[in-house]
Amino acid sequence: MRTFQTSGVTAVRTHMIFYVHDQERSKEFYERVLGMAPSLHVEGMTEFMLAGDCVLGLMPVAGIKRLLGETLPDPSKADGIPRAELYLVVEEARLYHAAALANGARELSPLAERNWGESVAYSLDPDGHVLAFAQAKA
Repeated sequence: MRTFQTSGVTAVRTHMIFYVHDQERSKEFYERVLGMAPSLHVEGMTEFMLAGDCVLGLMPVAGIKRLLGETLPDPSKADGIPRAELYLVVEEARLYHAAALANGARELSPLAERNWGESVAYSLDPDGHVLAFAQAKA
């Protein structure tokens, strides 16, 4: 297993976890948009293996609420407030963006050239997370 070094921490895999209201709905959305089956799908967690050792996890908001307890803010009260962005550099960003929209995402910006050297399209997934598909400028 490959490891990498950053700030003194040795990591073998990176997980990015989105808190979702309906795990099954979110699993189906990302399955269709990413064109892949999850590598893990059990009650309380769904995972998709992205590039390299990066994993997108989908955890029901009730699960993180149990972990946070009563002393921290309830994440479910952030409905509609974008809390994270998944930025994927892919070939054919327009096709992925179209798949997201066809499966219930809300468009924020169509594919357009950006000043940092990529063309990027932005949308919101069903839970309000920003989803970006990018590709090198043509």
